[in-house]
Amino acid sequence: MAYREIITRPVIGWGAVAVGARMPVAMAPLALVFLVRERPGGYTLGAVLAAVYVLGEIIGAPLLGTRLRPERARPHLAAGLAVGAAGFLGVGLAHGAHPVVLGVFAFAAGAGPSAAPGGLRAMLTDLVPERAAAQAMSLESVLTFGIWAVAPALTAGLALGAAPYLPLLLAGLLMAAATAGLWGLPQGWRADESDRGDDSMGRILARAWPVYVTGAASLSLLALAELILPALLEQRDIGIGWSGPLLAGFSVGSAAGAFVYGLRSWPGRVHVQSLVLMLTVSGCVAVVAVLPWAAAIAAGLVVAGVVQAGTMLTRNLTLRATLPPSALAAGYSVMYAAVGAGYAASGTLAGALLKVVAPSTAILAGVGLTLVLTVVGAVGERRIVRPAAAAPVPGPAVRVPCEDGAA
Repeated sequence: MAYREIITRPVIGWGAVAVGARMPVAMAPLALVFLVRERPGGYTLGAVLAAVYVLGEIIGAPLLGTRLRPERARPHLAAGLAVGAAGFLGVGLAHGAHPVVLGVFAFAAGAGPSAAPGGLRAMLTDLVPERAAAQAMSLESVLTFGIWAVAPALTAGLALGAAPYLPLLLAGLLMAAATAGLWGLPQGWRADESDRGDDSMGRILARAWPVYVTGAASLSLLALAELILPALLEQRDIGIGWSGPLLAGFSVGSAAGAFVYGLRSWPGRVHVQSLVLMLTVSGCVAVVAVLPWAAAIAAGLVVAGVVQAGTMLTRNLTLRATLPPSALAAGYSVMYAAVGAGYAASGTLAGALLKVVAPSTAILAGVGLTLVLTVVGAVGERRIVRPAAAAPVPGPAVRVPCEDGAA
């Protein structure tokens, strides 16, 4: 099925809402740093506010995501986005307030809309034919990586060229527009509650723990690439200014990888694809740590970006094959929290190691941790993926079985 066949009017409307909901998320950490950087201890305060924002996402995603119900998801998502819009606008308008006040607004901006990524993904896959689920997720990933490529430049340009609080006000307005745009989308998505049986939502989601572990491992590599790259460039006597273009190459590679993954069928089971891709990304990041040339680092990051996109897509497809339809939005939300936790844990480990070892060694240690998590997740997945789901799954024509094994 070609991409042009799934780009219908409902999908375009969904895309507009997704941009409004996700652009603020991509802008937030850098925008919070720019907001307070001219205050005493500005960069430290900015880092704390960004951490509080991420903490709101990590806490809010599982708490709010597990309360999403397919038949009445829209009001739930709208309320969360409205809280997020208020949080962003509050930080921007009260930019001179006490740090505690800013922290409260930042936490609300992170927690309020944290269930939106999972809910919007479930809604998107319901807007396209079942056999086009992988393509729809590929299209979503291309959109997401495009947003993350644009957001830093947009944030820096507004903060430095106009006013430090302007990016946060724009983020609040975008999220408010997404809230209004939700009412042009379906009420929810189709899901048969009978597929849950007598199990609680918590037990159903807990069965998918290996998928969350591997998801956390996948984003921990991104943390290594982003947070240690400037120090690595200094170690290699390469200008630190190259860190921006190199990370942009990673993002462009990810967008290209997501697009290519949805173009055709790929051999092997989805969870096996995920394992191979994770090992490949780990190898690319290890190459970045070991080789001393700027060209080699650039090539390693671009290839890592291409493969990383496939890793994220296969994680979502494996989760879709593991959980019943009624639990998908909640599962995506838990995955969102898991990958955020993986990013934070890897970044913390890398930061601690930088005090005692060289940047290249810190990256290799992070790769080692990622490989351990990947193996743990892969072993667990062999037990949870249902027999019908374990059959070879093509990219654009994926068929995800229901709980009873029927397609």
